[in-house]
Amino acid sequence: MQFVVHEQPVGRASTNYIARADLTPFDLGGQVEQIWLKPVNDGSYEVACIPFSAYGIALGDVVVLDDDYVIEVVRNSWHRTLRLLFTPDLPPADLQKATDEIKTEIIAADLLSEWNGARLVAVDVPPDAEPSKLFAVMEAAVNAGHAFWEWADARPFVRPA
Repeated sequence: MQFVVHEQPVGRASTNYIARADLTPFDLGGQVEQIWLKPVNDGSYEVACIPFSAYGIALGDVVVLDDDYVIEVVRNSWHRTLRLLFTPDLPPADLQKATDEIKTEIIAADLLSEWNGARLVAVDVPPDAEPSKLFAVMEAAVNAGHAFWEWADARPFVRPA
């Protein structure tokens, strides 16, 4: 089993709980994503990280677990997750320039983000955010053939069969 981990979850706290999201329903069989959670008093959990691979889950969503696996989103936070992955053939100097531009725009837009290595970023986009400059920088990287991007809510969360 391969794990997708969050080294620096944006909602890290001493009371976090770590569960897993099975990525098989998202065409990533044999992989699970580590999901950081905050306990809610009713036995459910609030997502405290920005998902890198799981679809249909965002920061602040409330989920329920079964045997330490996320099985359902029971309350939507209305946040969205925007993910961008740089291509492996992008030269290191170009990668550094592109990531610096994206980091600058994330800060300017006052958004939260998490990086998985140097090539994958997940950005939390709250309902009231206006990240048009970040979109423009990301779109330029995609149009140049240097990256791929997607919204994590392009597909709903699906419980594994």
